[in-house]
Amino acid sequence: MASEPRHAVVGFPGGLRASLRWGGSGDAASVFALTEAGGPLTDLGELTGPQPDRRCRAEIRVETPGGPWTVRLASLISDAPAGLLWDTERLLVVKYGFHAYAFEARTGVLRWSHRSASPLLVVLGSSRLPHVIVQAEIETFALEADGVVAWRVAQSDVVTGAELVGGRLVLTSFDGQVRAMDPLTGRDTR
Repeated sequence: MASEPRHAVVGFPGGLRASLRWGGSGDAASVFALTEAGGPLTDLGELTGPQPDRRCRAEIRVETPGGPWTVRLASLISDAPAGLLWDTERLLVVKYGFHAYAFEARTGVLRWSHRSASPLLVVLGSSRLPHVIVQAEIETFALEADGVVAWRVAQSDVVTGAELVGGRLVLTSFDGQVRAMDPLTGRDTR
């Protein structure tokens, strides 16, 4: 029996509004049952492997001043999709499961995707950075506008929280340790 999909609506600068629906393993039919008509629809579920409808699924519909677009994603784990508008690069960067995706914000065209070795927690960005930071449970990496990894740092403990504070990337680990890193380079700050 399929469970009721979860739903969230997020507003972004520039007149973008994203409606996100997601569900657990095998819930694709209920997640996609209320797909709105209009605009291109792209299913990227196969990026996680064959038979994506057996996995957790998400659908993201983005309303833009130029018209809507919709993308479907798959995940190996139960997760809520989330992202940010990287306005200087005109990209909507979304994390879902083990993957980060960068879509052209106005058209939904996939620019790049990146797979992590562990589940992604958050995508962070700032107009002062030349990249976005993607925080996974056991690694931190910075991705440039073309998807190239600018830097990557392995973590010694499972990270449970990450945020940009006062020009630093502050990580909290499962054991309660706090680590501050330079978000430009990934090096520890003291």
